[in-house]
Amino acid sequence: MLYRMKLQSGPFERMKSGKKTLELRLYDEKRQIIMLGDEIEFSELPDLENKIKTRVVGLFRYDTFTEMLSDLPTGLLGYEESDRKYLETCMYEVYTKEQEAEYGVLGIRIKLLE
Repeated sequence: MLYRMKLQSGPFERMKSGKKTLELRLYDEKRQIIMLGDEIEFSELPDLENKIKTRVVGLFRYDTFTEMLSDLPTGLLGYEESDRKYLETCMYEVYTKEQEAEYGVLGIRIKLLE
């Protein structure tokens, strides 16, 4: 199955360069059907013209972003260990605590195909 997701320029470039191999999302209805081996095409915001294709090679399910970020290496996100608190703050700028409580969170481990 092929899924399409959007990324801001910074995360998109880290993923394109191979530094970012983990994408964090809510475990909402759209993400609950993702399986190992599926492909995800990421488009760079804002114009969505730049794209990269990836394969799902791992799925990590947690209740909260805080729990996930304290368990997984920040290097998978293309950041230094000292950026852990910053990453947590960023996630709560995108998603609310209410959304997190309703759905939980998912870490999608990816491998570049291009």
